[in-house]
Amino acid sequence: MGIPVKDVMQASSEMLQKQLYAITTTPTAGIEPILANLEEHLAFQVALEREGVLYAAGPMWSEDEQTWEGDGLVVVRAGSRAEAVAIAERDPMHKRGARTFTVRPWMINEGTMTVRLDKSSQTFSIL
Repeated sequence: MGIPVKDVMQASSEMLQKQLYAITTTPTAGIEPILANLEEHLAFQVALEREGVLYAAGPMWSEDEQTWEGDGLVVVRAGSRAEAVAIAERDPMHKRGARTFTVRPWMINEGTMTVRLDKSSQTFSIL
């Protein structure tokens, strides 16, 4: 039996409680359909990023960290799970059947992120 969301929210009330949605995406028929749709998929991701919808995205390596079998993770900002599903359905990978997906609500409570900007070289790094 799970713990009600309201109880988790109460227990973490002093934390960030940033609600996002994690989309796990899995190949349906091997890597070839993934590669055939990759360019349009990446353009879609960049468009989501520009719109402020995309929080993070990228490929998921095999467990031995040696290969990529076409799996990915996309985290989006959305007002609801239904809205996140609608975003995932627009992805060319999913529209063409190259991948299938699941959407899970994900609340960020802990963690840190540092961005370093070097003005002289106009470079940045994420630490």
